[in-house]
Amino acid sequence: MTQTIAPRVRTLVLLLLAACGLLLTTAGPASAHAALTGSDPQQGVVVDKAPDQVSLTFSEKVALSNDSLRVLDPKGKAVQQGKPSEVSGTTYAVKLHSGLPDGTYTVTYQVVSADSHPVAGAFTFSIGAPSTTSVSVSGETAGGGFVGWLYGFGRYMSYAGFIVLVGGAAFVLGCWQRGAGVRPMQRLVVGGWLTLTAATLLLLLLRGSYTGSGKVGDIFDLDLLGNVLQTKSGAALVSRLLLLAAAALFISVLFGAYDKREDEEKRDLTFGLAIGGTVVAAGLAASWAMAEHASVGLQTGIAMPVDVLHLLAVAGWLGGLTALLVALYRSEVPVESAAVRRFSQVAFGSVVALVATGVYQSWRQLGSWSAFTGTRYGQLLLVKIGLVALLVGIAFISRRWTGQLADTVVQRGKRAQQKERMPDKERVAANASGSGAGPGKSKGAGSKGAGDSKRAAQLARQQAAMDSARQKRTRDADPNRFGLRRSVLAEAGVAVVLLAVTTVLTQTEPGRTEEDAKAATAASSSSSSSSSAGSGAVTLDMSFDTGGTDGKGVVTVDFDPARVGGNEMHVYVQRSNGRAFDIPEVKVALTLEAKKIGPLAVTPDRIATGHWSASNVQIPMAGDWKVAVTVRTSDIDQTTVSKNAQIG
Repeated sequence: MTQTIAPRVRTLVLLLLAACGLLLTTAGPASAHAALTGSDPQQGVVVDKAPDQVSLTFSEKVALSNDSLRVLDPKGKAVQQGKPSEVSGTTYAVKLHSGLPDGTYTVTYQVVSADSHPVAGAFTFSIGAPSTTSVSVSGETAGGGFVGWLYGFGRYMSYAGFIVLVGGAAFVLGCWQRGAGVRPMQRLVVGGWLTLTAATLLLLLLRGSYTGSGKVGDIFDLDLLGNVLQTKSGAALVSRLLLLAAAALFISVLFGAYDKREDEEKRDLTFGLAIGGTVVAAGLAASWAMAEHASVGLQTGIAMPVDVLHLLAVAGWLGGLTALLVALYRSEVPVESAAVRRFSQVAFGSVVALVATGVYQSWRQLGSWSAFTGTRYGQLLLVKIGLVALLVGIAFISRRWTGQLADTVVQRGKRAQQKERMPDKERVAANASGSGAGPGKSKGAGSKGAGDSKRAAQLARQQAAMDSARQKRTRDADPNRFGLRRSVLAEAGVAVVLLAVTTVLTQTEPGRTEEDAKAATAASSSSSSSSSAGSGAVTLDMSFDTGGTDGKGVVTVDFDPARVGGNEMHVYVQRSNGRAFDIPEVKVALTLEAKKIGPLAVTPDRIATGHWSASNVQIPMAGDWKVAVTVRTSDIDQTTVSKNAQIG
């Protein structure tokens, strides 16, 4: 039975790792954790004259580089001058060259948010009137490409290494101290340390390219690496490496001197290792808390310790689960039921801490119930909650198997170990008597020395193999232990997927930030609309000359409230001296050239001399609309004049 389970274990693990890789691959570039909430000029606006600078406002503080803010003319040439600077709070600006011609300009930005994630985007505004532009804004992403995928993989492996290192060591020290002398347990914890160290070094090298150009060639750029070391994220990664050096000392003691000590000395050493290990583990967890979500936003003084506790709870549960899985499947030393029960208690405490800290983190990152379904962060969080619930359900089954686990199997295992530790001569004699070989036959061989020694060694190896096989059969004979192994394996499988979802979640814009950005954008649009409504209308004044003897004048068009949907339109025609002009006909046509909409014909009704009006004029979408007015002053004299207006 055991021989058939091992291939299934390997197959399951490979499938789960492949699923996690797919999750990381399809996660896409890291979403903006600092959102653009406003700009001056605003996106899509047409201004009469060139501004002196372009300013951008974000939802939180960001880090700038020399090329973080760029403004490109219609031909793609940069027109900003100098470096971008902080104006106030979360607003940043870059100066523009003077005398810029009319046309459409593109603003691109690439910054690093306070929680260490790159943010990029672009928008356009126009001077005078819109024009065609050679600049594309669709490809503005941050943290994408091959470097972004590598960075995401490095984050996943760093979390996995931390969980295995901390959780595995805690399992040995707190639940199964005999495991300090078990080779598979040693390999597991050391493997976690190596994984976390390698992943941290990889993230340190990738950081500059990940937040900048995204080019593979920049990974080994020493100048970029020097810049990274001066940032909060770089300091966190360096701190993690220093703490890993202390963790290496802890591991060497745990799997070296600790196992060789007597019980009295071991108790004192256990206390010292527990204190030192807790400090190192908390420091490693803090290297994430000090540079990511917990370090910005609401209540950072509370959020960072809560984040540390959350990570330690995850490691205690999932890392200990991994260690138990290895002990059940790979260790030749049987795991006592008491050790499994101790881990069950630790896992229960970890789940309680995990739920408590998770509820706080969810409130802090979401802020509203609607964010659960209305934001990507909330949707991923729902998936994570479902996986945790599934994991708790399987853990409950494991707890039942633990309660039924028989200690008699452990006693049999101990007797088998005692037999294995018998002197070689006694085992040789026992095997010789069992096979009918006696001392007389040894003498008949004519040689006592090399032949007996060789034969004894061979018999010892055979006996060791038989004892090991017998011990394994004895250990696997208990159906409760077999059930525990299967349920723990299922827990580990769900845990691998849960870790992948958590990794993607840490790279996703928090729901609170996303909703705040939407609210700020809506408020900005509402303010702009209210401002237009407060002034009465969008007003366009256009001079005309139909060419007749009395064909000169001014036509004024008012849109109220100048929004998408229904509007009131008034047309006033006056002579050059300001008096009302009595003309026979006025027509209006609306065209949105950027979207190839129109012309939409509007025929206003005559209200009084020089005054025409039309109600419920429908504007289908916001944009820079061309308003063309045809004025007829006689049967043969007419002209059409036009002007652009930003509506909506």
